[in-house]
Amino acid sequence: MLVAFSVAPAINNPDGSVHDAVARAVQIVRDSGLPNRTDAMFTTIEGDWDQCMDVVRRCSEAMLEFGPRVSLVLKADIRPSHTGELDGKLERLEEALANAADRASDINP
Repeated sequence: MLVAFSVAPAINNPDGSVHDAVARAVQIVRDSGLPNRTDAMFTTIEGDWDQCMDVVRRCSEAMLEFGPRVSLVLKADIRPSHTGELDGKLERLEEALANAADRASDINP
């Protein structure tokens, strides 16, 4: 399964930045050994249900070091027996985009 999640503490500081807390969560993700990718809004991990939920739980618990409340946004793509989808989905998307561009150039030479 793929799990995309965003976790942050609810803290009250002048600039609203949570980068130190997010860095702590990303380190937990990286230390987990699961395939992962972090972008500006979410971290996506790939593994089985128990592996993914354990990482999400540990990241959420780590946020309590930074404030008394935690915000968690989670989206999951559950496909039993599928692996390599963290990269596979992007590869298929890029292929579809290339094919669409090729078809467009055939229509409009």
